[in-house]
Amino acid sequence: MNGGGNLPEITAENSMLQSRLLLGKARRLLAKASQQELAPYNITPQQANVLLIIDELGDKVSFAKLAELTERRMNSMSVLIKRMENDGLLKRVKVKSKSNQLTFKLTEKGLNTCKYAKKIESIKTIMSALTEEERQQFISLLVKIINRAEEYQRK
Repeated sequence: MNGGGNLPEITAENSMLQSRLLLGKARRLLAKASQQELAPYNITPQQANVLLIIDELGDKVSFAKLAELTERRMNSMSVLIKRMENDGLLKRVKVKSKSNQLTFKLTEKGLNTCKYAKKIESIKTIMSALTEEERQQFISLLVKIINRAEEYQRK
């Protein structure tokens, strides 16, 4: 078995289909592992990403930047932020009193939850199947794919 279930051997003729299917499967399996590990802390992988970004970038992260970094549309980002505010994980902070610009601050609960999110092992364990050199190559290849996909979207 080649990690793709019952897919035939990779050939020049089917490599595009296999790439697409395997990329989707890897994404789903990584997401499922994260969901399972974060479930005891009552947060989703998306919420964990927001907490980690705010923790890393602090008051430098705007609403638009959060949406961009998490690959979410502004309206779905707004719903996620509202839910996280209601759960007591973060607070919106206006940059200036008469401005619509927002940044975010983690609450004590948000900081504690962020500590748990930093400790999750599933992704580290799964990615340890690759050597450091392979991870660097993998990142480089993903960046190439993302750049090409973004170029395609701009057409």
